[in-house]
Amino acid sequence: MSLLDSLNKDMVAAMKSHDKATLGTVRMLKAAVANEKINLGHDLTPDEELAVLSRELKQRKDSIKEYEEAGRDDTVAQLKQEIKIVQGYMPEQLSTDEVRALVSQAITEVGATSKADFGKVMKAVMPKLKGQADGKLVNQLVNEQLNK
Repeated sequence: MSLLDSLNKDMVAAMKSHDKATLGTVRMLKAAVANEKINLGHDLTPDEELAVLSRELKQRKDSIKEYEEAGRDDTVAQLKQEIKIVQGYMPEQLSTDEVRALVSQAITEVGATSKADFGKVMKAVMPKLKGQADGKLVNQLVNEQLNK
């Protein structure tokens, strides 16, 4: 089942159960997927769908920090709920140890020895982790291992 089909099914279920929070989030995700489909001019591949979900998730995570600083606890709570809903469509996230192992493997593959090889390592490891790990975590682990 494609992401759009899944979103449609969940939207109908949210309407029937009068779950406004889920309904609003699913509608936003559906609109984001539809806009990306229009921009690209073709049906989205699973990787493109994942990129849209990742972008939406990142936007919400970034917004939380801004709203916390502004003291908008009501909006923060809403965003946290939206993040949970978006994560429900994402693949299972890898643990920190699993990501660390993949980073180590990528460092070995590219022969990285110093901080100057950061870009090479990121280029090698990120395609393996599509949607399965937060980019900030990967960045942190690569820096950590290259600074040893």
